[in-house]
Amino acid sequence: MKSKHLLSGIAFMAFASSVFLIACNKSSSAENPSGSQNVSLYMTDGPGLFDNVYLDIKDVKVLVDTSSNTRVHDSCDYDRMGDREHHQPDSFFVWQDLNVKAGVYDLLQLRNGTDTLLAAANIKAGTIRMIRIDLGTNNSLVKDSVSYPLNLLPNAPSYVIIKLRGDEWEHHAPNSYRLWLDFDVQRSVIKLMDNKFYLRPFIKAFVVDKTGTVQGNVLPLDASPAIVTVYNSTDTAYGITSRGGMFKLRGLKDGTYNVFLNPSNGYKDTTITNVTISNASTVSLGSVTLHK
Repeated sequence: MKSKHLLSGIAFMAFASSVFLIACNKSSSAENPSGSQNVSLYMTDGPGLFDNVYLDIKDVKVLVDTSSNTRVHDSCDYDRMGDREHHQPDSFFVWQDLNVKAGVYDLLQLRNGTDTLLAAANIKAGTIRMIRIDLGTNNSLVKDSVSYPLNLLPNAPSYVIIKLRGDEWEHHAPNSYRLWLDFDVQRSVIKLMDNKFYLRPFIKAFVVDKTGTVQGNVLPLDASPAIVTVYNSTDTAYGITSRGGMFKLRGLKDGTYNVFLNPSNGYKDTTITNVTISNASTVSLGSVTLHK
């Protein structure tokens, strides 16, 4: 009896595996949509306590599912597909290069609502399921006017994968789509002993018109830079005030948040509660005066 159950289990596992492979490899019943689409990819920053953070971006590409129903591919192993981009078994998945502005980006120049066009291109029509950013070796940071190498973690790949469902992009013009990438420096830079810094990229994709914003101004100016943390039980975003005390955090889902302000120069921190974002609204906290 045990042997019979064991054989049944093996048969079921083989069947489940074959179903998975069919879902990813045998999409011939779907039809390819014709035409092309224009996509634009912007980068912005969730900052950390550094003078500069320089990221060497070499290439950006996207994986397009050209089938008529991308949901049948939700169970595919996108991590493996991102690692083996030139060996995709399914002809409906197509890697497309974007016209990236390759170079070294100072991420801390992209904070408080500032962003830059990272890449844009006309590509095949379809659903974008993955973004791959290839990194160079010229990554570094500056802290207290001292420059340090910013290395990838040992055995980590030299690229970043952002997996998507496909419905994240903003359709802002006919056949034209755009998406923002929030590079969270606070979570992405790891400091080890002896002032050695490592990069473990943490990137969140969002669009401006589908997510909320919290903004305000910290006074007096001597309290800046202040770390701003907007958080609730499911989401956390970080920011740092500008020299003028201004902060602006984007990409927030609808919900009720707390805003924690942690200032400099001996000023007391404060928490603002019950900050509610609804229908992707922008919430202005006005001027918040801190005290010693």
